[in-house]
Amino acid sequence: MAGNDLGSLLGGLLGGGQGGSGSGSGGAAAGGGGGVLGALLGALLGGGGAGGAQAGGANNPLGGLLDMLTKSGLADQAQSWIGTGENQPVSGAQIKEALPDDALQQAAQQAGVSPDEAADQLARALPQAVDKLTPDGAVPTESLEEIIRKQNL
Repeated sequence: MAGNDLGSLLGGLLGGGQGGSGSGSGGAAAGGGGGVLGALLGALLGGGGAGGAQAGGANNPLGGLLDMLTKSGLADQAQSWIGTGENQPVSGAQIKEALPDDALQQAAQQAGVSPDEAADQLARALPQAVDKLTPDGAVPTESLEEIIRKQNL
């Protein structure tokens, strides 16, 4: 499934893969964030009902996700992740409000966590992931898999 493949790629992108390095919840959160983010992007890519329709490009839900965040009042934060400056943080509550319920529910279910935990993991993972996926300060138009491959991530 696309979400699982993206989860593996994004887990590596965020450092540490599914298990993470180190002990305790910190290492697991890095891998879990990648898994939840991968599941969310997979849901937005096509399996997320209304979320899929808003996803933007056929193979790149990143643009659609950023549009959702922007329309939810998180434009400054999202732009900071794309730009080359410091990444502004977001909260799990802000993420939960910005995303379609069905997409968040699906991502949480695939990752095996509650929707609240999924939103918290996404809040931690999104700034770093978007920053790494937009190294030139703009959202690429290629498929998400191609972006990750091109950057040898």
